[in-house]
Amino acid sequence: MLRAAWFAQEFLTTFDAELKSVTLVPSEINGAFFISLNDKKIFDRKGYGGFPEIKELKQMIRDVVNPEKSLGHSDTKSHHTDQNPL
Repeated sequence: MLRAAWFAQEFLTTFDAELKSVTLVPSEINGAFFISLNDKKIFDRKGYGGFPEIKELKQMIRDVVNPEKSLGHSDTKSHHTDQNPL
């Protein structure tokens, strides 16, 4: 629940013009975590296999609510890439 509350705060701060509210609903199933927008599920922890980084979740939400919105540093690629070292 603590992680979900932190995610909610991040989403409301990042998408202050796009999101009217964030609702946290406790589940009877331990470990259940999903995100839906307008009743359309866009993320499910079980299907994903764990929790992604917050920037990935923000990108998923952005792609639905405002695809043109820049997320600043959250749009940068991870430092962990499969590129060959120099």
